[in-house]
Amino acid sequence: MYDNICKLLAENFPADFARWLLGSPIPLSKLEPSELSAEPIRADSLIFLESADIILHLEFQTTTDENMPLRMLDYWVRIRRRFPTKQIHQTVIYLKPTNSPLVYQSSFISDQTQHPFNTIRLWEQPTTIFQQYLGLLPFVALSQTDDPEETLRQAAQQIEAITDRNLQANLAAATSIISGLKLGIEIIQRIIRRDIMRESTTYQAILAEGRAEGEARGEAKGLAEGKAEAANQIAINLLNAGAAVDFIAKVTGLSLEQIQQLQQQSRENLLE
Repeated sequence: MYDNICKLLAENFPADFARWLLGSPIPLSKLEPSELSAEPIRADSLIFLESADIILHLEFQTTTDENMPLRMLDYWVRIRRRFPTKQIHQTVIYLKPTNSPLVYQSSFISDQTQHPFNTIRLWEQPTTIFQQYLGLLPFVALSQTDDPEETLRQAAQQIEAITDRNLQANLAAATSIISGLKLGIEIIQRIIRRDIMRESTTYQAILAEGRAEGEARGEAKGLAEGKAEAANQIAINLLNAGAAVDFIAKVTGLSLEQIQQLQQQSRENLLE
């Protein structure tokens, strides 16, 4: 679920990500992985953004992957084949601190091939970067700060000052979820105003509940069905919290029709 939130932020605030990673607010739009190759692409942690001249490929990671260098080379080849004249910028963004040396891998090297890519470890990034742009604000507690609780409190004040209610709600949700990688749920609940989205218990709690129930069902019914149950439960919790249907669709990957069916079922259960 962290991956989905990160991808959602990159899709909705591409100029902010371009400022951070490319040094300029280049207009970018989403490029679907299906456009790169007929072969399936594992899309749970990556996003492709494109402009007339540039492809920005981002990978969001909460854990390390020893095969990451080869994956980056594979994606680069696919992109180059489809867009031979465009510049390709690839960045792996590690969200959670770790002592693993794998987070410092920045190239694929073999006897005959070497392919470089960028890596960013959020805990090494200056906090001020994320305080400047709304699209990066949800990552602020994961940055290089000595006091993540106070840093989150300052971010919450910025969010409360936003006049656009939908934007405010979505950023509050994203900030709550992502901050859960660094801070405990009790701290987040004290800082992020729950009434912002009517405003639910914190999204960390919602996701934890849905994930736990989905995993429990998955043990009995199989992994695929368990993941579907988890997505459904998260959607139901978000509906009960007052979240917008389109936001729920982006976070869970469910279709609008599926969410509307869950909404109807929930109403019928309340009437029984």
